[in-house]
Amino acid sequence: MIVKLPNPVDYAVPIFVLMILIEMIWARRNAPEKYEPRDTLTSLGFGLGSTVAGALTAGLVASMFYWGYKYRLIEIGWAWWAWIACFIIDDLAYYVFHRSAHRVRWFWASHVNHHSSQHYNLSTALRQSWTSFIALGFIFRLPLVFIGFHPAMVFFCGAINLIYQFWIHTEAIKRFPAWFEYVMNTPSHHRVHHATNPRYLDSNYAGTFIIWDRMFGTFATENDEEVIRYGIVRQLGTFNLLYSVFHEWIAIAKDVWSAPWRYKLGYLWRPPGWSHDGSRDTSDSIKARWNERQQKAVTPAE
Repeated sequence: MIVKLPNPVDYAVPIFVLMILIEMIWARRNAPEKYEPRDTLTSLGFGLGSTVAGALTAGLVASMFYWGYKYRLIEIGWAWWAWIACFIIDDLAYYVFHRSAHRVRWFWASHVNHHSSQHYNLSTALRQSWTSFIALGFIFRLPLVFIGFHPAMVFFCGAINLIYQFWIHTEAIKRFPAWFEYVMNTPSHHRVHHATNPRYLDSNYAGTFIIWDRMFGTFATENDEEVIRYGIVRQLGTFNLLYSVFHEWIAIAKDVWSAPWRYKLGYLWRPPGWSHDGSRDTSDSIKARWNERQQKAVTPAE
Protein backbone atom coordinates (compact mmCIF):
# COMPACT_ATOMS: atom_id res chain seq x y z
CA MET A 1 0.00 0.00 0.00
CA ILE A 2 1.36 3.39 -1.02
CA VAL A 3 1.30 5.88 1.85
CA LYS A 4 2.04 9.57 1.41
CA LEU A 5 3.48 11.35 4.43
CA PRO A 6 4.50 15.03 4.49
CA ASN A 7 8.16 15.76 3.89
CA PRO A 8 9.51 17.34 7.11
CA VAL A 9 12.30 19.07 5.18
CA ASP A 10 9.72 21.24 3.38
CA TYR A 11 8.61 22.63 6.74
CA ALA A 12 12.18 22.98 8.01
CA VAL A 13 13.48 25.12 5.13
CA PRO A 14 12.18 28.44 6.52
CA ILE A 15 13.80 27.56 9.86
CA PHE A 16 17.06 26.79 8.04
CA VAL A 17 16.99 30.21 6.39
CA LEU A 18 16.26 31.94 9.69
CA MET A 19 19.10 30.08 11.46
CA ILE A 20 21.56 31.01 8.70
CA LEU A 21 20.58 34.69 9.00
CA ILE A 22 21.02 34.56 12.78
CA GLU A 23 24.43 32.92 12.41
CA MET A 24 25.44 35.54 9.83
CA ILE A 25 24.60 38.27 12.34
CA TRP A 26 26.61 36.44 15.01
CA ALA A 27 29.55 36.01 12.62
CA ARG A 28 29.52 39.65 11.55
CA ARG A 29 29.88 40.70 15.18
CA ASN A 30 32.19 37.98 16.43
CA ALA A 31 33.99 36.27 13.55
CA PRO A 32 33.43 37.87 10.12
CA GLU A 33 35.87 35.45 8.48
CA LYS A 34 33.42 32.58 9.06
CA TYR A 35 31.34 33.65 6.06
CA GLU A 36 32.58 34.38 2.54
CA PRO A 37 29.90 35.70 0.14
CA ARG A 38 31.00 33.66 -2.91
CA ASP A 39 31.30 30.52 -0.83
CA THR A 40 27.83 31.03 0.62
CA LEU A 41 26.34 31.61 -2.84
CA THR A 42 27.98 28.40 -4.04
CA SER A 43 26.46 26.54 -1.09
CA LEU A 44 23.04 27.94 -1.97
CA GLY A 45 23.55 26.75 -5.54
CA PHE A 46 24.36 23.28 -4.26
CA GLY A 47 21.19 23.26 -2.18
CA LEU A 48 18.96 24.39 -5.02
CA GLY A 49 20.45 21.92 -7.50
CA SER A 50 20.19 19.09 -5.01
CA THR A 51 16.51 19.85 -4.45
CA VAL A 52 15.83 19.75 -8.19
CA ALA A 53 17.84 16.53 -8.66
CA GLY A 54 16.02 14.92 -5.74
CA ALA A 55 12.63 15.85 -7.17
CA LEU A 56 13.55 14.39 -10.57
CA THR A 57 14.64 11.04 -9.12
CA ALA A 58 12.24 10.72 -6.16
CA GLY A 59 9.74 8.65 -8.14
CA LEU A 60 12.35 6.11 -9.20
CA VAL A 61 13.72 5.75 -5.69
CA ALA A 62 10.22 5.38 -4.23
CA SER A 63 9.39 2.72 -6.81
CA MET A 64 12.45 0.68 -5.85
CA PHE A 65 11.62 0.95 -2.15
CA TYR A 66 8.01 -0.11 -2.66
CA TRP A 67 9.21 -3.01 -4.80
CA GLY A 68 11.57 -4.08 -2.00
CA TYR A 69 8.76 -3.76 0.55
CA LYS A 70 6.83 -6.50 -1.28
CA TYR A 71 9.54 -8.94 -0.20
CA ARG A 72 9.71 -7.85 3.45
CA LEU A 73 10.64 -10.42 6.06
CA ILE A 74 8.02 -9.36 8.61
CA GLU A 75 5.05 -7.02 8.93
CA ILE A 76 6.14 -4.26 11.32
CA GLY A 77 3.29 -1.81 10.93
CA TRP A 78 2.95 1.69 12.35
CA ALA A 79 3.24 1.21 16.13
CA TRP A 80 5.01 3.93 18.13
CA TRP A 81 7.98 1.66 18.82
CA ALA A 82 8.34 0.99 15.08
CA TRP A 83 9.08 4.67 14.49
CA ILE A 84 11.81 4.65 17.13
CA ALA A 85 13.30 1.41 15.80
CA CYS A 86 13.17 2.71 12.23
CA PHE A 87 14.94 5.94 13.17
CA ILE A 88 17.71 4.15 15.06
CA ILE A 89 18.30 1.54 12.34
CA ASP A 90 18.11 4.22 9.65
CA ASP A 91 20.76 6.20 11.51
CA LEU A 92 22.97 3.11 11.57
CA ALA A 93 22.39 2.71 7.82
CA TYR A 94 23.42 6.35 7.41
CA TYR A 95 26.62 5.67 9.33
CA VAL A 96 27.44 2.77 6.97
CA PHE A 97 26.66 4.94 3.95
CA HIS A 98 28.67 7.88 5.25
CA ARG A 99 31.69 5.75 6.07
CA SER A 100 31.50 4.15 2.62
CA ALA A 101 31.20 7.60 1.06
CA HIS A 102 34.65 8.44 2.46
CA ARG A 103 36.26 5.06 1.78
CA VAL A 104 34.96 4.21 -1.71
CA ARG A 105 35.74 6.69 -4.45
CA TRP A 106 32.53 6.04 -6.41
CA PHE A 107 30.44 7.17 -3.43
CA TRP A 108 32.95 9.91 -2.58
CA ALA A 109 32.46 11.48 -6.03
CA SER A 110 28.97 12.43 -4.94
CA HIS A 111 29.65 13.10 -1.26
CA VAL A 112 32.74 15.26 -1.81
CA ASN A 113 30.35 18.10 -2.68
CA HIS A 114 29.42 18.37 0.97
CA HIS A 115 33.05 18.77 2.04
CA SER A 116 34.22 21.16 -0.65
CA SER A 117 33.84 24.39 1.33
CA GLN A 118 36.79 25.74 3.28
CA HIS A 119 34.33 27.46 5.59
CA TYR A 120 32.20 25.79 8.25
CA ASN A 121 28.86 27.41 8.87
CA LEU A 122 25.18 26.60 8.53
CA SER A 123 25.19 27.40 4.82
CA THR A 124 27.74 24.59 4.37
CA ALA A 125 25.00 22.14 5.35
CA LEU A 126 23.22 23.07 2.12
CA ARG A 127 26.05 21.56 0.05
CA GLN A 128 24.13 18.44 -0.84
CA SER A 129 24.91 16.30 -3.86
CA TRP A 130 23.28 16.58 -7.27
CA THR A 131 24.42 13.07 -8.17
CA SER A 132 23.46 10.91 -5.19
CA PHE A 133 21.08 8.88 -7.38
CA ILE A 134 23.87 8.15 -9.88
CA ALA A 135 26.17 7.19 -6.99
CA LEU A 136 23.47 4.77 -5.72
CA GLY A 137 23.55 6.17 -2.21
CA PHE A 138 19.94 5.10 -1.66
CA ILE A 139 20.91 1.40 -1.58
CA PHE A 140 22.10 1.74 2.02
CA ARG A 141 18.53 2.36 3.20
CA LEU A 142 16.93 -0.39 1.10
CA PRO A 143 17.56 -3.09 3.77
CA LEU A 144 15.07 -1.33 6.04
CA VAL A 145 12.15 -2.05 3.70
CA PHE A 146 13.29 -5.66 3.25
CA ILE A 147 13.19 -5.97 7.05
CA GLY A 148 9.63 -4.70 7.08
CA PHE A 149 9.65 -0.95 7.68
CA HIS A 150 7.23 0.83 5.37
CA PRO A 151 8.96 2.99 2.73
CA ALA A 152 7.04 6.07 3.84
CA MET A 153 8.31 5.57 7.38
CA VAL A 154 11.89 5.13 6.13
CA PHE A 155 11.71 8.31 4.03
CA PHE A 156 10.21 10.26 6.95
CA CYS A 157 12.88 9.10 9.41
CA GLY A 158 15.61 9.85 6.86
CA ALA A 159 14.27 13.38 6.50
CA ILE A 160 14.29 13.90 10.28
CA ASN A 161 17.90 12.68 10.32
CA LEU A 162 18.79 15.20 7.61
CA ILE A 163 17.11 18.01 9.54
CA TYR A 164 19.02 17.10 12.69
CA GLN A 165 22.33 17.29 10.83
CA PHE A 166 21.70 20.85 9.66
CA TRP A 167 22.30 22.62 12.97
CA ILE A 168 25.59 20.88 13.77
CA HIS A 169 27.34 22.75 10.93
CA THR A 170 28.41 25.69 13.07
CA GLU A 171 31.34 27.09 15.00
CA ALA A 172 29.06 29.31 17.09
CA ILE A 173 28.46 26.46 19.56
CA LYS A 174 31.42 25.07 21.46
CA ARG A 175 30.32 22.12 23.63
CA PHE A 176 27.25 20.59 25.24
CA PRO A 177 27.08 18.70 28.57
CA ALA A 178 29.21 15.55 28.59
CA TRP A 179 26.27 13.12 28.51
CA PHE A 180 24.90 14.79 25.36
CA GLU A 181 28.31 14.86 23.68
CA TYR A 182 28.71 11.14 24.47
CA VAL A 183 25.48 10.04 22.80
CA MET A 184 24.57 12.62 20.18
CA ASN A 185 26.33 14.08 17.18
CA THR A 186 27.16 17.71 17.96
CA PRO A 187 28.87 20.70 16.31
CA SER A 188 32.11 19.72 18.04
CA HIS A 189 32.01 16.17 16.70
CA HIS A 190 31.00 17.25 13.21
CA ARG A 191 33.68 19.93 12.99
CA VAL A 192 36.14 17.06 13.41
CA HIS A 193 34.47 15.22 10.54
CA HIS A 194 34.83 18.21 8.19
CA ALA A 195 38.46 18.82 9.12
CA THR A 196 41.41 18.12 6.83
CA ASN A 197 43.88 17.98 9.73
CA PRO A 198 45.60 14.57 9.56
CA ARG A 199 44.58 13.64 13.11
CA TYR A 200 40.91 13.96 12.17
CA LEU A 201 40.74 12.27 8.77
CA ASP A 202 38.06 9.56 8.41
CA SER A 203 36.44 10.23 11.77
CA ASN A 204 32.97 10.91 13.17
CA TYR A 205 30.69 9.59 10.42
CA ALA A 206 27.58 9.73 12.62
CA GLY A 207 24.30 11.26 11.51
CA THR A 208 22.37 11.71 14.74
CA PHE A 209 23.96 9.31 17.25
CA ILE A 210 27.73 9.54 17.75
CA ILE A 211 27.59 6.19 19.54
CA TRP A 212 28.12 4.43 16.19
CA ASP A 213 31.57 6.00 15.88
CA ARG A 214 32.39 5.05 19.45
CA MET A 215 31.25 1.47 18.79
CA PHE A 216 33.09 1.01 15.49
CA GLY A 217 36.35 2.78 16.31
CA THR A 218 35.99 5.90 14.17
CA PHE A 219 35.46 8.47 16.92
CA ALA A 220 37.81 11.42 17.41
CA THR A 221 37.59 14.23 19.96
CA GLU A 222 38.03 17.86 18.93
CA ASN A 223 41.38 19.19 20.14
CA ASP A 224 40.99 22.79 21.29
CA GLU A 225 44.72 23.41 20.88
CA GLU A 226 44.73 22.72 17.13
CA VAL A 227 42.99 25.03 14.68
CA ILE A 228 40.74 23.09 12.33
CA ARG A 229 41.27 23.42 8.60
CA TYR A 230 38.16 22.71 6.55
CA GLY A 231 37.54 21.51 3.03
CA ILE A 232 39.17 18.62 1.19
CA VAL A 233 42.80 17.50 1.07
CA ARG A 234 43.22 18.99 -2.42
CA GLN A 235 41.16 22.17 -2.26
CA LEU A 236 39.07 23.16 -5.27
CA GLY A 237 40.50 26.67 -5.54
CA THR A 238 37.37 27.94 -7.29
CA PHE A 239 33.77 28.93 -6.60
CA ASN A 240 32.60 27.64 -9.99
CA LEU A 241 29.42 25.74 -9.15
CA LEU A 242 29.43 23.23 -12.01
CA TYR A 243 33.09 22.38 -11.51
CA SER A 244 32.48 22.01 -7.79
CA VAL A 245 29.64 19.58 -8.44
CA PHE A 246 31.25 17.39 -11.07
CA HIS A 247 35.02 17.67 -10.56
CA GLU A 248 35.48 14.27 -8.91
CA TRP A 249 33.37 12.47 -11.51
CA ILE A 250 35.54 14.06 -14.20
CA ALA A 251 38.70 13.01 -12.35
CA ILE A 252 37.43 9.44 -12.06
CA ALA A 253 36.66 9.29 -15.77
CA LYS A 254 40.17 10.52 -16.60
CA ASP A 255 41.80 8.01 -14.24
CA VAL A 256 39.77 5.06 -15.53
CA TRP A 257 40.49 6.04 -19.14
CA SER A 258 44.25 6.31 -18.67
CA ALA A 259 44.81 3.43 -16.21
CA PRO A 260 46.02 -0.03 -17.33
CA TRP A 261 43.11 -2.44 -17.75
CA ARG A 262 43.71 -4.43 -14.60
CA TYR A 263 43.65 -1.28 -12.46
CA LYS A 264 40.64 0.51 -13.96
CA LEU A 265 38.09 -0.74 -11.41
CA GLY A 266 40.45 0.28 -8.62
CA TYR A 267 39.79 3.92 -9.46
CA LEU A 268 36.09 3.30 -8.80
CA TRP A 269 36.12 1.18 -5.65
CA ARG A 270 39.39 1.98 -3.90
CA PRO A 271 39.65 4.86 -1.41
CA PRO A 272 39.89 8.45 -2.69
CA GLY A 273 43.49 9.25 -3.55
CA TRP A 274 44.41 5.65 -4.39
CA SER A 275 46.58 5.11 -7.46
CA HIS A 276 47.91 1.91 -8.97
CA ASP A 277 51.49 3.17 -8.83
CA GLY A 278 51.30 4.62 -5.31
CA SER A 279 52.04 8.13 -6.58
CA ARG A 280 49.17 9.76 -4.69
CA ASP A 281 48.14 10.09 -1.08
CA THR A 282 45.12 8.51 0.56
CA SER A 283 43.79 9.58 3.93
CA ASP A 284 45.43 6.46 5.38
CA SER A 285 48.89 7.40 4.11
CA ILE A 286 48.51 11.02 5.23
CA LYS A 287 47.42 9.93 8.68
CA ALA A 288 50.19 7.32 8.92
CA ARG A 289 52.87 9.94 8.20
CA TRP A 290 51.33 12.27 10.76
CA ASN A 291 51.28 9.52 13.40
CA GLU A 292 54.92 8.73 12.63
CA ARG A 293 55.90 12.37 13.13
CA GLN A 294 53.96 12.47 16.40
CA GLN A 295 55.77 9.37 17.67
CA LYS A 296 59.16 10.79 16.76
CA ALA A 297 58.28 14.04 18.51
CA VAL A 298 57.57 12.30 21.81
CA THR A 299 60.31 9.64 21.61
CA PRO A 300 63.48 10.83 23.34
CA ALA A 301 66.65 10.72 21.26
CA GLU A 302 69.06 7.92 22.20
